[in-house]
Amino acid sequence: MSQQKGFKKHSNKRIQGRNRKIRGVNLAQLNVAKMIAPLESPSMADFVARLETVNARADSAPGFIWRLRDEGAGATSIRIFADDLLLVNMSVWENPEVLNNFVYKQGDHSEALRKRREWFESPTEAMVVCWMIDEGHHPSLEEARNKLTLLREIGSSKEAFSLKTASEFFRE
Repeated sequence: MSQQKGFKKHSNKRIQGRNRKIRGVNLAQLNVAKMIAPLESPSMADFVARLETVNARADSAPGFIWRLRDEGAGATSIRIFADDLLLVNMSVWENPEVLNNFVYKQGDHSEALRKRREWFESPTEAMVVCWMIDEGHHPSLEEARNKLTLLREIGSSKEAFSLKTASEFFRE
């Protein structure tokens, strides 16, 4: 198996148990982040410079299925709440394992994740939500907003869960 550029050593083995591929089901994820300044400001320049590369790495990542996009290659113009400083990222993956591999092991993304405090405010509530969807479904912003609101109101459940608890809820 050849290693994809930008990924640390990765196994494509399906794990028997909590993170295996479930026939007919995928994992949707939404994450939002409040910028410390408008996207066009000098303090956000390093973040903006990384966007195209990180998005390209996601698009070619093992287990990646779909991501929300605006007219460009990203989603920086899309708003989910009435706050111009709140960026939205929504995507669909085969299962929590492949999403975790991308988030924490893909070099460009994990480096940006380590630097996030330079660009984004520290969250005071849940900013990431995951949920199970039927294969082939692309979630709407309204669906994602409802899932994030549910997670914030009641915590992780089979309807909406954190990435940290995804393996508990992503099952048949």
